[in-house]
Amino acid sequence: MRKILVTGAQGQIGSELVPALRQRHGAEAVVATFHRKRPESDEGLVEHLDSTDTRQLGDLLDRHGIGTIYHLAAMLSATGEADPQAAWDVNMGSLYAVLEAARARDCALFFPSSIGAFGPGTPLDDTPQDTLQRPNTIYGVSKVSGELLCDYYAHRFGLDARGLRYPGLISYVTPPGGGTTDYAVEIFYHALRDGRYTCFLAADTRLDMMYMPDATRAAIALMEADPATLTHRNAFNVTAMNVTPAELADAIRVHIPNFTIAYDVDPVRQAIAESWPNSMDDSEARAQWGWAPKYDLAGMVADMLEKLGG
Repeated sequence: MRKILVTGAQGQIGSELVPALRQRHGAEAVVATFHRKRPESDEGLVEHLDSTDTRQLGDLLDRHGIGTIYHLAAMLSATGEADPQAAWDVNMGSLYAVLEAARARDCALFFPSSIGAFGPGTPLDDTPQDTLQRPNTIYGVSKVSGELLCDYYAHRFGLDARGLRYPGLISYVTPPGGGTTDYAVEIFYHALRDGRYTCFLAADTRLDMMYMPDATRAAIALMEADPATLTHRNAFNVTAMNVTPAELADAIRVHIPNFTIAYDVDPVRQAIAESWPNSMDDSEARAQWGWAPKYDLAGMVADMLEKLGG
C-alpha cells in the first residue's frame, strides 16, 4: 500500500485527522508534516515541509512512496484578512505545488474547502451544492479558486481530486486558529475556566457547525468512496448542526447552569459571517457517498465539556 501524506498536520483538522488515519492504516503508513514547530509526539512518521517548495515536496513524496495527499495547510478567514498577500501565497501557492506533484506521481488528493467559499449573493438558506459563489474575503476567494483548480486537474489530467466544503469546525484538541467561527471553540474554554464568555459575533448569527470527529470521518469516507458513485468528487457541502451563539450558550448551560455570555461584536468577523450562508444543503454528499453526522448540538457540547474538563 502506498503511504498517506498530511500537510498542515498540526492545524485544527490535521491534529485529529492524522491519529484517525494512523489508527485506520497503521502509524508507519501516514507521514505528518510540519512547517514551523516539530510536533512533540513521535508516534509515527514526521517530516518538515514547506508545501510551496516543489522540490522539497517532490522529494518527500518519492522517498516515502506517497499515494494519497490530504492537503490541509492554509491560512484561515480572519487571519487571511489581516494579511491577504500571505493568505494567497500560502493557500494557492501550496495547492498548486501539491497538485503538480500529485499529477506527476498519480496521487489521490483531498482538498478542504469551506462555507467561506460562498458569498453575499449565495442563497442564504439550504445553500445548494451548485450555486453562485462570489466570496468577498481572500480566504473565500482562495477556496473557490482551489475548488476550480482541483476540478481542472481532475478533468484535464485525470487526477483523483476530492474535497469537502466544511462548515465551522469545533475541536477540543487544538486552540482557535484565526477563523470566523472560532467563538464556538473559545466559548468552551471560558465556560469551564471563568463561567462567562464575551462573543465576537452577534447573538443571532446563524451558521452551520460540525464537531471535528465528524469532520475527519467525512474526509476519510469521501477518499475511500467508490469513484463510480461520485458525480461531483470535489467540494461537497457537508454539515452537522445549525446554531447561533445564543443557542450554543443555552446548550452549555444545561451542564453549567450559571454560565453567562455577553457580546462585543467584531465588525470584521461579523461581516465575514454575514456573507456566508445560514445553512447548507448537504443532500448530494448524503446521496453520493452516504454522508451522515454522528454528533448533534447536545452530543457535541457534552463531549467537548467532558474532554476539556478532564
